[in-house]
Amino acid sequence: MGGLFSANLRSRVLNKGARNCKTPWRRDQVSSPRDVAARVISTLTRSICQGPAEPPLLPHTIPEHFSTVVSSFGDRPAVVCRTPTASPDALSTLPADGILAAVETTLSYEQLDLASNALAHSLRSLGVKKGDRVAVSLGSTAEFAVLTYAIFKLGAILVPLNPGFNANQITAALNHLAVELLVIGAVTDLPYKPCRGRSNLPLLQSMVPDLESGRIEAPDIPTLKTVVLVDNSASHPLSSFPPLASLRSLTPFTSLIPGLATIRPSFSAYAARPITPDSPLSASETINIQFTSGTTSHPKAAMLTHTGILNNGALIAHRMGLDPSDLIVCPPPLFHCFGSVLGYMATATTGAAILFPSPAFDPLATLRMCAAHRATGLYGVATMFVAMFELLHHRADLLPAEQVAAFPTHLRKGIAAGSSVPESVMRKLYATFGLEDLVICYGMTETSPVSCMTSPGDPFEKRTRSVGRVMPHTKVKIVDPVNRNRVVPIGERGELATAGYLVMKGYWGDEERTEEVRKLESDDDGNEEVWMYTGDEASMDKDGYVEITGRIKDLIIRGGENIHPLEIENCLFQHPLVAEVSVVGVPDEKYGESVAAFVIVHEGVVAEGEEATTGGGGKGDVLTRESVRQWVRTHLSSHLVPKHVWFVKEYPKTASGKIQKFKLRDTAKQLVGASR
Repeated sequence: MGGLFSANLRSRVLNKGARNCKTPWRRDQVSSPRDVAARVISTLTRSICQGPAEPPLLPHTIPEHFSTVVSSFGDRPAVVCRTPTASPDALSTLPADGILAAVETTLSYEQLDLASNALAHSLRSLGVKKGDRVAVSLGSTAEFAVLTYAIFKLGAILVPLNPGFNANQITAALNHLAVELLVIGAVTDLPYKPCRGRSNLPLLQSMVPDLESGRIEAPDIPTLKTVVLVDNSASHPLSSFPPLASLRSLTPFTSLIPGLATIRPSFSAYAARPITPDSPLSASETINIQFTSGTTSHPKAAMLTHTGILNNGALIAHRMGLDPSDLIVCPPPLFHCFGSVLGYMATATTGAAILFPSPAFDPLATLRMCAAHRATGLYGVATMFVAMFELLHHRADLLPAEQVAAFPTHLRKGIAAGSSVPESVMRKLYATFGLEDLVICYGMTETSPVSCMTSPGDPFEKRTRSVGRVMPHTKVKIVDPVNRNRVVPIGERGELATAGYLVMKGYWGDEERTEEVRKLESDDDGNEEVWMYTGDEASMDKDGYVEITGRIKDLIIRGGENIHPLEIENCLFQHPLVAEVSVVGVPDEKYGESVAAFVIVHEGVVAEGEEATTGGGGKGDVLTRESVRQWVRTHLSSHLVPKHVWFVKEYPKTASGKIQKFKLRDTAKQLVGASR
């Protein structure tokens, strides 16, 4: 195969005491990408498996490796970004799913290199140095793409933030990491709502009360010294964001790199001035911090290294068969591991191009991007694919029929993550888009993120019923959740754990929670290695395929996004009418899972639906389901709002008083079923 690696797989098992399944590589046999992960002949008896020892791990830092890619593929496209645009008049008359014009920015690998050099020099002039945390709150844009490599080249630490964070969430994140510089958009692009984003002026004013003084004074974020604003308000004509000239406390992004303010920018004006960090970079150093929970009071910030991110991207690209000719459309966001590692790092290690169809997910923009560039690949979570199917079914007039018919002639590769893809959806992806080489990836932010993955050559049933097999230079095992020293037999369910180069260094500033999930252990031969415990329930078959069967933790996966019930519970506990609350996940046809809240109201408060039997709201305050949702919507991100709200008098509990959430989940399933 082309691209970074040319190795091919010959499968055999080295079953040392029936503990490891290994798939060594040979470079002198078969060359099709479908053969990259050939069948494993296994005599496994315990659920522990080790991935191939080849291709070898890359020893470089990310900037070092990027320079070799630029040398080989400098004139090839690296990043293509589209941003929708519309006039106020058009938005007032155009339906939400109408066709908008788009501005497209293309950067070759050489342009990306030169632009990130120029931006790195500007960031240094603002005081950014090696080890500093630089927070970025942007959609999937050219600015974000260039910032990524500018920050890496300085040896600073990239901290991507969900642009949907509210003031409380972003303040907590910046304080937790003692961030000095924040890059943020004037408007947050919203999924499914192109050109109708959320103005960030109120958020900025909450952080920096005086935006006109010419200096940053942030009482609630004492470390914050600089706020760089990417003015994308022209793409959101209804946002009413004021002229940047009136906000003198903010630094315009265009003052750091003017070339990105123009369409199809040319960076010929920038001399090829390499950036030299304050001190030499090491591949084992933290280069990226990803927030895994979004909790406002106790955020978990996973520290990822050059080695972890670089090699995870490269090995994903290798297993799925990426090569320099590929054009990969990636609607998952850059602030998430899916967009940044499975997407951006995977293409950047192979010389392929990544295409971001819109700053935030828009199914029509995604399909138009695929058609316009005759893309070879498409990424997404199941809900994104379903949204595209629904658009093609209900609004076929929005995309020319000949473009839709042509998808199977050029689309072939892709990744689905967040959960396994049902067989019916997989068959639809084949028939509609031609994604016959679609693969499934599994992992967690703390493992950089992918630890298991299917391959194009896997049997169809394995690509729909499992998350594939362990990745190279990685181990996985399934243990008894009660006794983690016991690896369970093949086929038995237990907690999945991962070891290898990809495991995070820990949670920033949180040794206690790091020690709960990141364990230094010795194997049967006395060799020590660090294991990351996922909290996911899984099983492994005799050939090493892993199936995720549930969550030992109470994590909710909604549309590929991880939601922690505790965050919502902590929020609702602050509601003046709520006495107790417990949040669980409920199966959902569209999102995989949805959020359900079981609420107990304070004494004297009337819950919605009880008015008729208790005498109505005249006896006290009334708490409605919508007011519960609105409270979460106001204090947290919109995707955390409960779809289902039920009022109860008590919870099922253990003798020690612990709520039995599995019983609440069963009740929720019954209630959802009864309402259909």
